[in-house]
Amino acid sequence: MKILFLGDVMGRAGRSAVAERLPKLRAEWGLDFVVVNGENASQGAGLTGEHAKVLLDAGADCVTLGDHAFDQKDMISFCETEGRIIRPLNFSKVAPGRGAKVFTATQGRRVLVVQALGQVFMKRPFDDPFSAVEGVLKTHPLGGSVQATIVEIHAEATSEKMAMGHWCDGQASLVVGTHTHVPTGDAMILGKGTGYLTDAGMCGDYDSVIGMEKMEPLRRFITGMTSQRFEPAGGEATLCGVYVETDDKTGRTTRIEMIRLGGKLRQAGI
Repeated sequence: MKILFLGDVMGRAGRSAVAERLPKLRAEWGLDFVVVNGENASQGAGLTGEHAKVLLDAGADCVTLGDHAFDQKDMISFCETEGRIIRPLNFSKVAPGRGAKVFTATQGRRVLVVQALGQVFMKRPFDDPFSAVEGVLKTHPLGGSVQATIVEIHAEATSEKMAMGHWCDGQASLVVGTHTHVPTGDAMILGKGTGYLTDAGMCGDYDSVIGMEKMEPLRRFITGMTSQRFEPAGGEATLCGVYVETDDKTGRTTRIEMIRLGGKLRQAGI
């Protein structure tokens, strides 16, 4: 199976890049399943139902959220009616929506998508992501009830993301980190066949401070004072993410490639 995961979509620039490029990528690369993290797609904080539809209409089979899952209030009701939205599994027990779901990909193949929030350096204490993910993976064994499993770990600490990768090795096709908006260069296949990347980066304008216009973050770092709201940078966006190919029988990854397309970070396509 050919799977594409795109990192945090940042504001209008990121939405536009996904809307313009993803339909072509699906056709040209023969993609079977696409996951897009959209939790910063609306004004850089959260995701509205309208903007979720933009990402889904562009070709995303699933849109994941994160710690900003419900910053845009209409997502509270939208994620209950739109089954292609995944919020963190270990969010509040009373949170709407779902943290894991089995989707149907091309040729009727089944793909499990799971998202969990890290605990280290995050602003709020969330439930243990490891035990939360473990329960779902045991319910849907790789190579059994599902042909592929994607685990997204939305976390600040690289060590916690790496630990999740090794924790899931052999039980997931891909473990990919999100949240920091900075792509890492460590795409690999772990010992038991799980593809791994510490952070997919963002789909946004990299002439910025993690997707935000530079002046206000610089002012706060230098003076310690706030002058205005952060605003998403609006220049040409780079699509960042990871591409994997998996074996349908075992669910293991046979190929993994980091993706950098357009904008300030350029990498040759597949």
